[in-house]
Amino acid sequence: MALKIIYPICCGIDVHKTFVVACIASTNKGVTTYKRHRFSTFTKGLKELSQWLCENNCKDVCMESTGKYWIPVFNVLEDSCKITLAHPKYVKAIRGKKTDKKDAKWIADLFKHDLIAGSFMPPLAIRQLRDLMRYRFKLTNFMSSEKNRLQNCLTVSNIQLGHVVSDTFGKSSMNIIEKLLENPLDTSFDIEPLIHGSMKNKLPELELAIDGFITPEQAEKLKVIKQHFEDLQSRKEDLEKIILSLAKSYSEEIKLILTVPSFKNIFSAIAVVSEIGVDMDVFPTAKHLCS
Repeated sequence: MALKIIYPICCGIDVHKTFVVACIASTNKGVTTYKRHRFSTFTKGLKELSQWLCENNCKDVCMESTGKYWIPVFNVLEDSCKITLAHPKYVKAIRGKKTDKKDAKWIADLFKHDLIAGSFMPPLAIRQLRDLMRYRFKLTNFMSSEKNRLQNCLTVSNIQLGHVVSDTFGKSSMNIIEKLLENPLDTSFDIEPLIHGSMKNKLPELELAIDGFITPEQAEKLKVIKQHFEDLQSRKEDLEKIILSLAKSYSEEIKLILTVPSFKNIFSAIAVVSEIGVDMDVFPTAKHLCS
């Protein structure tokens, strides 16, 4: 029994770094004809691709999500075509004539029978929010690395602040570290003016904790780490302003997510919106959503 043709006119696109190969499969009365064309990945070339698809009355397009190279192609074709973005494993897992020259044709052949599972692709605004939130996550990781690096430097110098205070990066601790870096060889300064609140109860322990030995090289390294951490913190704050501005459009959904137990931080709620969007109709079941 022959496979049913779901898309009589469709296009498979094989995406590369500097070019794309598009193959239109047109099926009429069970006979499929193919048109193949190669386009540059410059914007001019991608616009020519869009025009070529329109001229051939092709609205259904399928391509692999190859690295980041598919994104400009998707952005140009999004308004004029219905795009199915396929994970490479769903195309390559099916045995067939999968040579470099026939990639686009192979994708078109699979797609015309609706044999390729499409990846979830949210609207542009959600994709932008997702990109910013993932970058925020990267900055958070960088900051954590610098925190660990600074703590390691203090440990090497036998500055045991971490044993006395709960947060080495708290205001009082950072005041002490800054004072230490002013003159690394002098650890006999008065700590009391530098600390506040309940920290004053730990004054004797703090005096013992800072009695270490910081070499000039370790001091310079600490200054670099501290400056880098502060720079990352500033850049993260700048990024968060952009994220909050973009997330205003989804304020109702974010408020709803914040009513869920354990969701206390607004950025945690924004992260959920950025990953799954606000239209749950695109997920047939909860299992699809989780995957």
